[in-house]
Amino acid sequence: MEIELEKQGLKVESEVCVPIIYGGRKITDEGFRIDVLVEGIVIVELKSVETVQPVHKKQLLTYLRLSDKPLGLLINFNESLLKNGITRIINSQKSREELS
Repeated sequence: MEIELEKQGLKVESEVCVPIIYGGRKITDEGFRIDVLVEGIVIVELKSVETVQPVHKKQLLTYLRLSDKPLGLLINFNESLLKNGITRIINSQKSREELS
């Protein structure tokens, strides 16, 4: 996936570490790892599960909020048609801030 996105001229990073910060203090440098970060804006979380569960969507939303990114894609490769395995998640907190 990373190779194909780069072929399209996009900046792609994989396994990006994001620190956890609480109360202005860094708790850890590696709070979680973003599977794929596209153009420094879109988080892509990759799965291969029978059914996408609410916990998978909440995981991506948490990643979006902690990294202050606006948009995420949850892609489940365990679908006969890939388009049926794509879920778009918006960081609504980020959207409200941008509107203010």
